[in-house]
Amino acid sequence: MGANETTAEWYTRFAANEAHGRSAVYESWAHGVAGDPEVIAAIEQLPPQRRQPALLFAVTRLLGAPVGDYAGWRAFTLAHWSDVRREAFVRLTQTNEPLRCAALMPVLARIDGPIALLEVGASAGLCLYPDRYSYTYDGGEPVHPADGPSAVMLDCATNGVVPAPSRLPDIVWRAGTDLAPLDVNNDDDALWLETLIWPEQHDRLARLRAAVEIARADPPLLVAGDVTDALAGLAAQAPPDATLVVISSGVLVYVARPQRELFATAVGALDARWLSLEAAGLFSGIAAGIERATGITPPGLAGRFALALDGEPLAFVAPHGDRIDWFAPPLPGE
Repeated sequence: MGANETTAEWYTRFAANEAHGRSAVYESWAHGVAGDPEVIAAIEQLPPQRRQPALLFAVTRLLGAPVGDYAGWRAFTLAHWSDVRREAFVRLTQTNEPLRCAALMPVLARIDGPIALLEVGASAGLCLYPDRYSYTYDGGEPVHPADGPSAVMLDCATNGVVPAPSRLPDIVWRAGTDLAPLDVNNDDDALWLETLIWPEQHDRLARLRAAVEIARADPPLLVAGDVTDALAGLAAQAPPDATLVVISSGVLVYVARPQRELFATAVGALDARWLSLEAAGLFSGIAAGIERATGITPPGLAGRFALALDGEPLAFVAPHGDRIDWFAPPLPGE
């Protein structure tokens, strides 16, 4: 929600810029909310960070709202508003999209291993298993885990000199932090993960379920904490002979600017690499690097996500990882 943006404007923007072309149901609901003073008044009983369209829609679906036209959703939501309000206060938009690993992998595979992987904003930790998934880039030859093809196949389109991996990294330790970690072996948590996937996105749902099964067989170490609180302590548990790689993907946009800067400083103090897939304009240094490489100034970064290593931007990426547009020079070894 922008600083000077009303709730109705937020839902209008969500419908046009986020839901359009991705979910006709959410686009319809968001447009409906934006023009409905009674529903807007109910939503504004919530703190601003709890008014997020995707969060509200997921909460109502979790409680049983019909996935159909706006009229049906509206009737359910107003009739069950006390339950919706209660859940909105305790739930987070913890989207855990394994496909983001496809955007991270070209860089991760070129970092000297073995690797200790630490994710901030890990949700249920599904992005901590990049070595357990199979990959194809532009429909080319698949790259599989060492023990054979995975039940999770990640497809990614590319443009530019993307260093498509020929092998997967050796990950010897994996851990993550989250404000409220989700447990893949808890059925309620698994249901919430599924509910966060938008209607009509059946491929994403199937991919999530397959990734959950992989994580259930070898659950990750997840620690409750914000993006800085648990970082140093968890990093200290990583094997000393492994390269520590801290990853963040689509989480820092939910963190206030002062805390984001503290996080960047904390990562810089570690003996670690930082691999990020975040909104392109979040960090001034990354935005400046993009402008040097592409000529695109910060106002032109709205809605774009960037892949960066140690704060140096490499490519624009789709927010869920299904496309990479590389603009940096080739990585060493290419």
